Amino acid sequence: MNKDQVMLGIAPIAWTNDDLPELGSQNTFEQCISEMALAGYAGSEVGNKYTKDIMILKQQLKIRNLQICNAWFSTHFTTKTVDEVVADFIKHRDFLYEMGAKVIGVSEQGNSVQGKEISIYKNKPTYTNEQWQLVINGFNRLAELAQEKDMKLCVHHHMGTGVQTEEEIDYLMNNSNENVYLLYDSGHLYFSEKNQDSVDRVLQKHIKRIAHVHLKDIRSDILLKVENEDWSFLKGVKEGVFTIPGDGCISFDKIFETLNEFSYTGWMVVEAEQDPAKANPFEYAVAARKFIREKTGL
Repeated sequence: MNKDQVMLGIAPIAWTNDDLPELGSQNTFEQCISEMALAGYAGSEVGNKYTKDIMILKQQLKIRNLQICNAWFSTHFTTKTVDEVVADFIKHRDFLYEMGAKVIGVSEQGNSVQGKEISIYKNKPTYTNEQWQLVINGFNRLAELAQEKDMKLCVHHHMGTGVQTEEEIDYLMNNSNENVYLLYDSGHLYFSEKNQDSVDRVLQKHIKRIAHVHLKDIRSDILLKVENEDWSFLKGVKEGVFTIPGDGCISFDKIFETLNEFSYTGWMVVEAEQDPAKANPFEYAVAARKFIREKTGL
């Protein structure tokens, strides 16, 4: 891969989990970004312990030679008015713009079950035609607002939401405007579809509209328990369903090959969404960095 086109980052979720604050509660912001830098990464997404003071955050990142590449934004087009969502989005957009980020990752959370203690597979929401229209119109609007700052809106397909499956991703991409991009996540796609073919196929189908990439792997034995024992998404995370690239059942060869073939430009972000008490964040960050370097030359 071209080092001038692709930058490698890592998400703070391995150190401190936004959805499960008890995971990594003892880990500090300074420890998190220092270990990211030491492990050889160029950037980071924004976590719950990151200060929102732009000057302080820039200073803390600069001395470690790190950049901010993205930060999660929850939309609620199925439960709130467009004006409410837009007002919150503009604040979020402007913060990321000041931090130098070029993409904004969003996920529709109005009727998401990802944070509920119920079976993630059995209770997944499915949008009605009316809900699809609300969500797509909403994303189209946010994409315009992102474009005002020369930024790209990226929809994160995510477990427990109405944009989760391969079919739903296809529907979104086929019915939204061209400036609505996809945040491709290897781990969430395998979690949803439970097969390598979908992981590879979604990337190939939508590569021209993929503007941000999350790299994470799946432990197949834990995934089986999530399905067979009706676990919630958060229980799956706590029990270790996710891991770093190269440590699970996903093959990344075709993923890296496709990104390289189509000259993907942007960030690839490692996500090791695990309990840091069980999986040392720094050790896993180093292992993921080594794996990606060996596979891509980055």
